[in-house]
Amino acid sequence: MRKNDFILLSLEEKQMIPLDRIDGFDVRPGFYEINGATALANGVNFTIHSQNAVSCELLLYKRGAPKPYAVLPFPDRYRIGKVYSMIVFGLKITEFEYAYRVDGPYAPEKGLLFDKSKPLLDPYARAVTGQSEWGSNPNKINGYRARVVVDDFDWGSSAQPRHHMRDLIIYETHVRGFTKHPSSKVKYPGTFQGLKEKIPYLKAMGITAVELMPVFEFDETMGKREVGGKTLLDYWGYNTVGFFAPNTSYAAGTEYNREGDELKSLVKELHENGIEVILDVVFNHTAEGNEQGPFFSFKGFDNNIYYMLTPDGKYYNFSGCGNTINGNHPVVQQMILECLRYWIVNYRVDGFRFDLASILGRNEDGSPMNQPPLLRNLAADPILGDAKLIAEAWDAGGLYQVGSFPAWNRWAEWNGKYRDDLRSFLKGDYWLAPAAAKRICGSPDLYTGQYRGYNSSVNFLTCHDGFSLYDLYSYNEKHNWDNGWDNTDGSNDNRSWNCGAEGETEDDEVLRLRMRLIKNACTVLMCSRGTPMFLAGDEFGDTRFGNNNPYCQDNEISWLDWTRLEKNKDIYEFFRYMIQFRKDHPAIRGDMLPSAVGFPFISVHTEQPWQGEITEGSQYLGVMFAGHDPDRDIDDIVYLALNVHWEEREITLPFLPEGYRWQLYVNTYWEQSFDCTYCEKREPVYVSGTCWMKARTAAVFVVQYSSI
Repeated sequence: MRKNDFILLSLEEKQMIPLDRIDGFDVRPGFYEINGATALANGVNFTIHSQNAVSCELLLYKRGAPKPYAVLPFPDRYRIGKVYSMIVFGLKITEFEYAYRVDGPYAPEKGLLFDKSKPLLDPYARAVTGQSEWGSNPNKINGYRARVVVDDFDWGSSAQPRHHMRDLIIYETHVRGFTKHPSSKVKYPGTFQGLKEKIPYLKAMGITAVELMPVFEFDETMGKREVGGKTLLDYWGYNTVGFFAPNTSYAAGTEYNREGDELKSLVKELHENGIEVILDVVFNHTAEGNEQGPFFSFKGFDNNIYYMLTPDGKYYNFSGCGNTINGNHPVVQQMILECLRYWIVNYRVDGFRFDLASILGRNEDGSPMNQPPLLRNLAADPILGDAKLIAEAWDAGGLYQVGSFPAWNRWAEWNGKYRDDLRSFLKGDYWLAPAAAKRICGSPDLYTGQYRGYNSSVNFLTCHDGFSLYDLYSYNEKHNWDNGWDNTDGSNDNRSWNCGAEGETEDDEVLRLRMRLIKNACTVLMCSRGTPMFLAGDEFGDTRFGNNNPYCQDNEISWLDWTRLEKNKDIYEFFRYMIQFRKDHPAIRGDMLPSAVGFPFISVHTEQPWQGEITEGSQYLGVMFAGHDPDRDIDDIVYLALNVHWEEREITLPFLPEGYRWQLYVNTYWEQSFDCTYCEKREPVYVSGTCWMKARTAAVFVVQYSSI
């Protein structure tokens, strides 16, 4: 039993005597500090707040009914400050749904939009009704309602893995798209249960954290349209309807009044397999959109508080989605903090990735703040104390804060500069070698001062937004025609290369080069300081057919095609090998004790070690990680060699004292097949000091002790 349960029990003993009767129900003032709807022993507590409302009504509905069967106005004496709270006795949570109607001034030029005729969804709703059938939203006709949720999930002795940031291997995926394709061969495709069925696959690959694209209740029918015979939906889910409610269309079964149990079961089993859960959360805008958007919750409670508004009452649009949440208003701060605490406590998630997080540092007039109170409060909150906080440190309004996000020695970031610099370098833009070296070394030029060094850098080359890794080396241009916007949507700055043929090809030379570049990218990602993250499906060459913005594609463009796992088994085995290689070599992940050889913890090299600096003219880059591993009582020294140029070249490895030698562990160039050299599959290859690097090749060497 949680502390709040004890508080509720003790309060119930004092407050379970009805004082009034409204519309046939016994009622009394409720628990003002407990937002939302909470089941009690003999009724339900309803608490809601509005800064500018003059009255509030509670609406009770039979399940799915178009009109309420009861309307209970909150007596004026049931309001304390700006909070309305009422206990309604005799309610059985399985027999009703609820909403509110709120009255107040209507003055759009001041941002006040009160409309007593419209039912409103509780911003603190733990479950949103009518959303469980994917692609259907009857709420657009009858209005949104909420349901009271029983929170008695049995976590047993399940414990959270609590991995250090440097030890995470983050796998970003979409719950529906991960298993919706028939080739996934799961019993419950496109659901939390379907993802749960794939946990053995994730564990075998070595994944230590899954980052789930939005799982809060959202409206996938927003912008629903037909293009080329396909129904397009807001598939990704970056348009939140309810921040405290799980997306019920991701549940395999019906969870009346137990919404979230399947998600909790997924989290529990992931934890039992050593895998953390990071939620992609969208606190920068909502599904209510702008002046032309729907009106179902925040607009009706306090439009001028929940949203950033211009002086004439219009919506600022720093999100690119119509509206912008007013994150630094105290009321909104409280809601966001309470929401994150709820998911930590009730769902045991391990962290959050904040979509367009820079918006959360904007003042109410949209200007960037030096000390954003919301970001600071999240960084310092005790309940969030162990949670990973990861910022997408930019927004759609032009604010770009990679390396300057207000971090308070707590926040990590999606390192967009890692993505951009390494994408360019790995496709052959060798003049970016100096920037690439910094990114591989943990971006020390970015993450100093208020940051936690390389533990602040989430390194990635691909994510949901942009090309998949396979497409990165198969397309020069985006191919977003299926989205219906004449190929104008999506980024034009892809830093991709098709290797000589646009899209699918049967040219063996092109295919061989593409496979090598994919393995080069994997090698660099797993041999970089910081936390690696990659997009689901990259490990077996999944394609989106050149679409770099498939936000609306609920079909084969977005669904993982698991037949490619067998087709590209070598890529999968290489990913799995490199993930384990990273785990086996702490010198890559973080500083250790000094090595006996005397090498620095990190060093950068040209073709001749210790001679000269990497410049824009450098066509080769070597990075060495070194340290003493006290757990194994051995030196751990790893040398990453990158020749991104179109010509081969001779390199010399750092000289080793007597008793040590270099062993080749990875070589992405292999002439006889698509296969590549790595030590678990071939006889050990030792290098005396000088060797040839083939064109567009990555290699990894490890120091071995030799008694010869």
